[in-house]
This record gives sequence, structure tokens and C-alpha cells, in this order.
Amino acid sequence: MHLSEEIGSRLQEERKRCAKTQNELADALGIAKRTQANYESGASDATASYLSKVSIQFGFDVPYILNGVRTTLSEHALSDVEDMLVKQYRSIPEDDQKAIRRFLQAMADDAAKYQK
Repeated sequence: MHLSEEIGSRLQEERKRCAKTQNELADALGIAKRTQANYESGASDATASYLSKVSIQFGFDVPYILNGVRTTLSEHALSDVEDMLVKQYRSIPEDDQKAIRRFLQAMADDAAKYQK
């Protein structure tokens, strides 16, 4: 397997981890489905701009994509419930993610009032 194909395979793995189809990911990033398919097959090399976007928007582990070494927490660092919550969070639209972050911040602020 060539390096481009290995990178493409890891891109596909990260996309599936986030429970996105090629169409969904391409639409969210503003690229053609064919471009996404070419990146995943290794027919085209992913651009730096693309890798930056998938990292920011979907939490893709770019060092893992490029060299096969994970940089994020091991799956054992999270409980099963935490892992499920992270996967669900990553699978919902950005606006819903923002709403969840606002909700959690409000809960944390409220809890902090009672801890003083």
C-alpha cells in the first residue's frame, strides 16, 4: 500500500469514527463528494486546508492520519458512557454542539456558585 492510500484509509477511519458519510462530510466542508472520495482512496492528497478543517470541525486526529500514531487520549481513558457522549456530540450539527457547550457552561457556572 502506498503512503497516499494509507493516509486515505486513516481519513476514512476517522470519518467513520465520527459517524459521517462521505456526502455529509463533503457537504459540511464545502467540497465535492468526489474530492472526499479521492482523498480517502489515496487518488488525491488531502490539502493542509482540508486537514485543518476536519481537525477543527470534527476532531480528526491529523497526526494519526499522516503518520499512523494516535495523539489523542486512548480509548481506555474514557468510560463507556463518556466515549458514547463524545461520539454522539461529534455526530450532531455544529449549531447543536454550540448549544450543548452553552448548556454545559451554564450548569458548571451554577455548580460553582454552590461550591463556594
